Amino acid sequence: MYVSKADDKDWKYPQTEPYASGFLDVENGTHRVFWSEYGNPCGEPVICVHGGPGGGSDAFVARFFDPKRFRVLMFDQRGCGKSTPSASSNDVDAALTNNTTSHLIDDMNKLRVHRKIDTPMHVFGGSWGSTLSLSYAIAYPSHVRSLILRGIFLCRKKDLDFFYQGNAATFAQDRFDMSLPGAYMQYPEAWEKFVKVIPENERHDMIAAYDRLFSRSPKTPTDIEYQNEAARAWSSWEGSTSYLAPHPDSLDEYEKLSFAKAFARIENHYFVNGAFLGGKGPSNRSQNFILENVHRLLTIPIRIVHGRFDNVCPMFQADELVDALRRAGHESVELRRPPAGHSMTERENCLALTDIIEQL
Repeated sequence: MYVSKADDKDWKYPQTEPYASGFLDVENGTHRVFWSEYGNPCGEPVICVHGGPGGGSDAFVARFFDPKRFRVLMFDQRGCGKSTPSASSNDVDAALTNNTTSHLIDDMNKLRVHRKIDTPMHVFGGSWGSTLSLSYAIAYPSHVRSLILRGIFLCRKKDLDFFYQGNAATFAQDRFDMSLPGAYMQYPEAWEKFVKVIPENERHDMIAAYDRLFSRSPKTPTDIEYQNEAARAWSSWEGSTSYLAPHPDSLDEYEKLSFAKAFARIENHYFVNGAFLGGKGPSNRSQNFILENVHRLLTIPIRIVHGRFDNVCPMFQADELVDALRRAGHESVELRRPPAGHSMTERENCLALTDIIEQL
């Protein structure tokens, strides 16, 4: 059976252990962010920005970087991974309070100061990590030496509709209705599970419907189980669609309840607010923040890998970003389109990212 995920022989560098790690209080005791560092303490600084939001950092990401050349800083964004409080807890309010894109950008700066990084950093991020990386660079271009991005996600309404809305509104009447574009066309089995959690009369806006479900205070064991089922459905929908040819156990992490609750709740919290890019609330879902601010990125070399068969963040988002950058006068942007799906661990994505980093 063909599996598109990279295996050990595809990685240029071995897995290493962090040489330092800890927690940073970023919000007067109410949020503590977990961080870890790999590689050479005196090397070129890199900050790795994970996806989701809510996905948490992974140690294997350090394998993209020559441990003799780079100093690699990772962190878990607010509410997920080892950071506290966690959105996987029964009381999610604390994890989602003061949890916006602006807060995460501030956290990246606080980590930079805390770890005594006083030179511009390479910023490495994929999917939502590309969103946050671009947003950080827009806010603080002088802190960024280069952007290495994968699976561009602009987080606009049309991007979210492609993945989360599709034919959900008409699914009950005709599940084969393909009048609207969407990832559902390629993954009908997983799509059915994602859609059926939501009552038929609420499927005209799936993100808002999931928001109402996650926002309720459960009163009975049945209510709790329904929310848990919804979290798993949301999380496993993304897990099911991230690989061109997934490994049989690729869904295991996405279906773990602790991961699924944090991942689904945080993602939905951001998406119902237009990712807090330039604003908040349902009206902000129509934002186009990143493309409207590409002029602030003109001095930063940008390298992008975007899988041609990515159905989570389809390739038109990378094409639009590159077009906007070039029209604004950017002269150092590169886009590679390997034959791969969404995940950074897709073999062709992994090889392309490693090659780009070698050439920095």
